[in-house]
Amino acid sequence: MTDFSHTLTTIAPPTNGSHTELVRWAFGRLNAQDVDSLRGAWWTGDTFVYLPTGTCRGSDEIAAYFEQTFAAVAELDLAIVAIAESGDDVFVHWHLTGRHVDTYFGIDGTGARIDFEGMDHFVLADRKVAINTVRYDQMEFARQIKMLPPDGSLADHALKAAFNAKTRVMGIARRR
Repeated sequence: MTDFSHTLTTIAPPTNGSHTELVRWAFGRLNAQDVDSLRGAWWTGDTFVYLPTGTCRGSDEIAAYFEQTFAAVAELDLAIVAIAESGDDVFVHWHLTGRHVDTYFGIDGTGARIDFEGMDHFVLADRKVAINTVRYDQMEFARQIKMLPPDGSLADHALKAAFNAKTRVMGIARRR
């Protein structure tokens, strides 16, 4: 069984095995909040990670992103739901749980439980990440931390009505 516990020493990626096994190792290191093992061994200075919140380039920026995430999301658990490999591409469907406790992209911690799914598309080169594209439902995250009202609620209908009214006014203004 793979050790996912937090360590003070780095844990090297598997030297043999598939790209799928490398990605499983990386998810284990993320769950252990072990960015030091991922620097250089998984992310390089040329790695790009495309996130819904922006782009990180290089192992230092990527590590800083995850350190901010670990500080903001207590009890973070990133479970692999499904994984598929084709050549140098690995697709991962994941399930994230945790608690929003600290500032995350300008949003103060709410204490709310978060529970949502997303996907990563890894493109590997020489057994390291060249490109990683991450996608998840940001509106679901915003609803779970109460930044947005629940879909279909009275507050949601009011928010959509106000947005639609603004859109109509802007359309009229553009036609003049």
